[in-house]
Amino acid sequence: MMNKYESIFIINPDIGEENIKALVEKFKTLLETSAQLESIDEWGKRKLAYTIADKNDGYYVLANFSAESEFPRELERIYKITDGIIKYMIINKEK
Repeated sequence: MMNKYESIFIINPDIGEENIKALVEKFKTLLETSAQLESIDEWGKRKLAYTIADKNDGYYVLANFSAESEFPRELERIYKITDGIIKYMIINKEK
């Protein structure tokens, strides 16, 4: 059974433009292969609501996708071990 999810992740802007593009592409590819990517929206560099890891800015990316119920746990694991991701959130849109 496929569920609809929304995920936002914030990339450390200090890693450089090329590395930011590589990370966005990495997660886009992951969502296309392991789930059904509906949309990915790069909001770009914005001021954080509060300081995270001594950073005041972050590069925001919003993704909407459908996936099996086990996939968000795997996506969260990958967010945690990926250098450059300073914050993320995954929500089930059907609850």
